[in-house]
Amino acid sequence: MHKCSLTVSQTIVRLALIAVIPLLLIALFLWAGGWLETSRLTSDKLVATLEKSGGHHPGYRRNHAKGVCILGDFAANGNASFLSRAALFAPGDTAVTGRFAIAGGNPNAPDYAVPVRSMALAFYQKNGEQWRTGMNAMPFFPVQSIQGFYDLQIASLPDAQTGKRDPARMQAFVRQHPEIKPFFAWAKQYVPSSGWTRDRFNSLNAFNFIDPEGHAHLVRWSMVPHADYQPLDEKEKENTDFLQRDLQQRLAQGPQKWDLIITVAGPHDKSNDASIDWPADRQKINAGTLTINKMTPQQQGACNDINFDPLILPDGITASDDPLLNARSSAYAKSYNARTHEQAETH
Repeated sequence: MHKCSLTVSQTIVRLALIAVIPLLLIALFLWAGGWLETSRLTSDKLVATLEKSGGHHPGYRRNHAKGVCILGDFAANGNASFLSRAALFAPGDTAVTGRFAIAGGNPNAPDYAVPVRSMALAFYQKNGEQWRTGMNAMPFFPVQSIQGFYDLQIASLPDAQTGKRDPARMQAFVRQHPEIKPFFAWAKQYVPSSGWTRDRFNSLNAFNFIDPEGHAHLVRWSMVPHADYQPLDEKEKENTDFLQRDLQQRLAQGPQKWDLIITVAGPHDKSNDASIDWPADRQKINAGTLTINKMTPQQQGACNDINFDPLILPDGITASDDPLLNARSSAYAKSYNARTHEQAETH
């Protein structure tokens, strides 16, 4: 094996320090589920570490703290009903409550400072079942395992004496987890859009769709916007809440729409590795259109009390063997319990 040149090594480290910091809170949340067997890992230490990054903000989500509620519906066209027997894929409309957000634990962070954005949705089927999904505006996870997230956090922590991050630790991390290199390559060329309505949101994790005959089909999905992509520019940086302002202005002009695109795995695509982007030639099915017609502030809004647990699934959708899914579910529950307890104490 040949060692990387100094220039390449420095580039990797620089990209790492720029690109992964907004994702560290995601890593920290995975700790909360108890998925890393280590005596150093406790919920108290998790909260303390989160508050070092984003500050103490009682009543808010510990990650993706800044956001807005959205309301609308999903109009299924029936194209995906052969893949999944879930009622929401049959032709017809399903009510949706959701949330747009940016990553991080600070509800007062400027929108332009955080490149990672999210869309979380709860679909309310007429039979009483729900489908909850949390998606992110990036094509894949930076690493493939919970241990990788843990190692990423350790590598990124500032030195206690200097207050600066140690490039050597990040270099060692990259050597240990080379699967992160495609993420750095993506981050290097990525330019965030000028608004949530122009973002494509991806499930990242794989799931199983169960068809009417009971057969399983491995899938991922994306919400693809009808609005054309426009890059973030300096003008947006004049307003710390430009994402909310843009959404409000666009909704005043009319409903905003995304197509739900289902991607079906090929025979060799992995079900348990969210760090690998499936090839572009995989079968894609347009399952219908999400329409958002209203936004409200998140505090006391319709989305405020929703735990967007990715394992709340209707009949016709099941979890894959991706270990990140159980970790996300457990972490979301802990965050939900903490913030709702804090909200109750203030009323």
